[in-house]
Parts: sequence; C-alpha cells; structure tokens
Amino acid sequence: MSVLYAGGRVFDGRDFLDGHGVLVEGAAIARVAPLAEFEGHAGRRVDTTGCTLLPGLVDCHVHLVFDGGPNPWAALQTQRPGQIAVKALDNALRTLRGGITAVRDCGGKDYIEFAARDACNDGRFLGPTIRAAGRMVCMTGGHGNSTGRIADGVDEVVKAVREQIHAGSDLIKIMATGGVLTPGVNPEDAHYSFEELSAGVREGHRFHRHCASHAQGAEGILNAVRAGVDSIEHGILLNEECIAEMLARGTVLVPTLIAIDTILTSTDKAIPPFMVEKAQRMKLRHGASIKAFHAAGGILAMGTDAGTPFNRHGENVAELRCMADLGIPALDVLRASTANGAELMRLSDRGRIADGMAADLLLVAGDPEADIEAVASLANHRFVMKNGVVAHGAEQAGAPAAKKRRGAAVAAG
Repeated sequence: MSVLYAGGRVFDGRDFLDGHGVLVEGAAIARVAPLAEFEGHAGRRVDTTGCTLLPGLVDCHVHLVFDGGPNPWAALQTQRPGQIAVKALDNALRTLRGGITAVRDCGGKDYIEFAARDACNDGRFLGPTIRAAGRMVCMTGGHGNSTGRIADGVDEVVKAVREQIHAGSDLIKIMATGGVLTPGVNPEDAHYSFEELSAGVREGHRFHRHCASHAQGAEGILNAVRAGVDSIEHGILLNEECIAEMLARGTVLVPTLIAIDTILTSTDKAIPPFMVEKAQRMKLRHGASIKAFHAAGGILAMGTDAGTPFNRHGENVAELRCMADLGIPALDVLRASTANGAELMRLSDRGRIADGMAADLLLVAGDPEADIEAVASLANHRFVMKNGVVAHGAEQAGAPAAKKRRGAAVAAG
C-alpha cells in the first residue's frame, strides 16, 4: 500500500521543505520530491495542509525501568522482576504514542529492560526502536550504585564494560560524576579518574559500542571528554574549557533539561529533600551551560532522563519546549530531536525523511519553525507512525493502523 502525504510543510531532519510530498510504501519512505513529481500518483493521498510532517522524534536518554515517581531507585527495590519488565514495556509503548520513535535507555536494572527492547525491536510489540546500555558502570558509592555495576580501578572498569557487552548492551554508560538522585554524592564531584574512564571508553569502542557518560561537574566532564566518550549526559556545569574540548572532539551534549524542572515544579512532598536541594543548586547553571555550548556551535541531541521524578514517559516532547525557552532556535531544537539523535544512536535509517529511510513519522498541526508548541504540545500531534504502521491517530494518517493483541499494539501484517 502506498500513501502520499502532501499539502503541508516537511521537516526532513535537517531543513524545512515546502511544496514537497512524501510517498510511503510499506515500512519505508519511497520518495521525497517536489509535488509536481507526484501528479500521476494513483494511490491514496493524505492532505497535510496546515500541518508539518517530521521524522519520528529521538530521545537519547531515558530509563524505561523508572516510573516517574518521587524516588525511582527506591521504587525499584520493592518491585519483582516481572513487574519491572512489564513496566518497562508499558513505558516504551507510551513513549511511542507520544511521538518518540527511537530511544536510548541509559541504565536499567539487571538487564530486565532488555526484554522490552527486544520485544519492540523485533516487532512483537509496536514500540520505539530501543538501544539499551544495561547496567551503568560506577565507582563504589558513586551515582547509580544501587543498580549499577560497581567497578574501581582500570582493570575492574574494563571487566565491567566487557560484562555489559557480553550481556548484550548496545552502548556503554559510565558515570563520571555524582548526581542529583543518589544520596550522599555531589554532582560537582568527579568520580572516575581520567585513566579509568579512558580504559572503559577504549574497551567499549574496541567492541563497536558508543559510550555515554553521566557528567555534571566540570572536572568530571573534562575527564570523560578527554577519555573519548561520544556523548556527555546533562553537562550541567560546563565551563569554557569543557566546551572547547567538546567542540574539538565532536562530543555530543544531551541536556535533559526537563529532569531538573520536574523535580523543582512538583509539589509532591514525597520527593526526598536531598534531591530537591541538589536540583535547586544545579538549576542555577544548567540552562546557561547549554546556551553557551549551543552558541559555540556544539552538537546537541535531545534527551529527557524520562522516568526520573515526575518526568513521565510519553511526555518526552516537553524537552523541546525547555530547549526553545533557552533561546535555541526551533530549527536547531528539531535537528537535535531527530537527525542528531539518530546519528548519536547509530541509527542510519532513522531520524530523517529521505528516500529509503524507515517510515517513522510524526504529523503535527501548525508550523514548529514558527512555534515549537506544534511539536512540544501533545495536543498538536495528529499521528505517529512507526515503520509505516500508525501507532496513534490512525484516522488522520490514511495508513495501516496497529492491531491490538492482549491490550498492546503490534505491527499490522
């Protein structure tokens, strides 16, 4: 079945196209071209006038095993593996319905989230494309130590990375600093040394895994960047030296602005006070760091840290609003949320609207170049398509809708 989408604007992952149509055949985009080339099209046509067609969005930092409650790590300790597995799958499906067609899970629990990854990636459930890190690698007492793989010293870090690769991890997540959600650690403090980080990153790269580093304080960011990580997660306390080093190496920054905001805007008294205090401290610098990095020409990729306190899966698009509120132009926000994210995740067939790419698409009412709310507000989403199958808004799409099996969406076919 072929469907031509025409009439509205197209954002192809890099730039806006006017007067173009997008022809979808099966699971792929068959052709993107000026409308004149489709004059003889005999298949179905969907009028997108007043709307914008974009690639499905890419979120480069989520935690599918977290439920968005006031203390996610504590909640994990009371849940059985089966409960966590079902929760991770449910979170993945919610994420797709919210316009996100690919995610990078940056740390789970005992590889339980791999079941959700595999179920979505092999088509048993219609969910986002998932790349998963497995267990975060952290030092004794470090950020994430309640679920991470604790390793100290160069040899032990190398062993920990090898364990993740053996378990089936798609990327390596290494904790370079303290963080907000772990009691007794400071986000400003460097944790792993340059030598430990270098050994871990080198081992990950040797086995063709890209490497992400939780890094909030400047010293830890520098250690991670100089060690060769592919992305810095959060980057809250960037200084000029950090930015210069990242630019020189092409290191990507994944800001996760919404994660701090949801802690500070929640009125729920169950959020531990230590989290609120650290979030308040970090908020003072976070936005300024991201603005400075962008102004210097750095590469941004959208990430939310979804699953952290009141940072809900399925509401990921709020991160685009946070980036735009810093004064980052809508075009750069959209690039960060599509093509840049797909490139960071090594998804060569996603994040772009182009001939031969996967038909992962999001149609929104309005023009996000003029107003980012066209994408950042779920109310403006008209349909979400994954591999040519509509996951949300089927009546708008004119394409096959997902079938239902045992309460979950699966690919039609």
